[in-house]
Amino acid sequence: MVNFDKVSFDYIRRDEEGNVESINKALNEIDLDVKKGEFIAVLGANGSGKSTLARHINALLKPTEGTVYIENLDTKENENLLSIREKTGMVFQNPDNQIIASLVEEDVGFGPENLGVPTKEIWERVAVALEKTGMTAYREKSPNNLSGGQKQRVAIAGILAMKPDCIVLDEPTAMLDPEGRKEVIQTIAELNKNEGITIILITHYMSEVIGADKVFVMEKGSVVMQGTPRQIFSKVEELAEYKLDVPQVTEIAYRLRLAGLPLPECVLTVDELTEGLKKIVTG
Repeated sequence: MVNFDKVSFDYIRRDEEGNVESINKALNEIDLDVKKGEFIAVLGANGSGKSTLARHINALLKPTEGTVYIENLDTKENENLLSIREKTGMVFQNPDNQIIASLVEEDVGFGPENLGVPTKEIWERVAVALEKTGMTAYREKSPNNLSGGQKQRVAIAGILAMKPDCIVLDEPTAMLDPEGRKEVIQTIAELNKNEGITIILITHYMSEVIGADKVFVMEKGSVVMQGTPRQIFSKVEELAEYKLDVPQVTEIAYRLRLAGLPLPECVLTVDELTEGLKKIVTG
């Protein structure tokens, strides 16, 4: 679905005469593969390059060096842009920046309308997208009256209506309360599981990536760790070096292990911790 082949990207700052003042290397020879239908999470501290990476996936940015392929389409080739953006949808941090219509159903239909989809099919897609995101009851409501989590689900529905193969979410829950975060993560997990849509989630909330197939950790524009959530979160001290935490329950279990309790090496859920403690108590 997605292939980064030795991709580097420089942010270049110029003065009023156009002379280069500074060059900031945001990505440094990234090699990365995402298979169709996978749920991928990308972690990293501020400035690690994860949002820059996300913007390469639907050609909002193009590599300074190397190549990004979306289903074998080179993002640097202008004739590929429409096809790439039909295949990959982007959901950003602030839902208010993505919603433009006065009614939910109109907003969801905006994307497919821009793609030239016939009117009858647009409304069919709108109905399906709202159902899949649990927002059917709000289709004739104003987005202004929705919660943050509901707005973000409308944004996801708008992408869904364009029938992408892949959805890239760049910190989609950063501005939401805990309930809104839960709604959004549950929605994208269901889309991945039930619809087979490839999910690439950029986040700094560790608990959001537990259900991912693979996790990539970025630092200073490079991928420094990759593996399953259990493999990544078992390396508590290494993650700390990159200014990253682990899920709260994983941290608790880690500290209990340091204190001498024979718990499993990497606990990811409350149920796993409870089961481990039960075994200790019952012998």
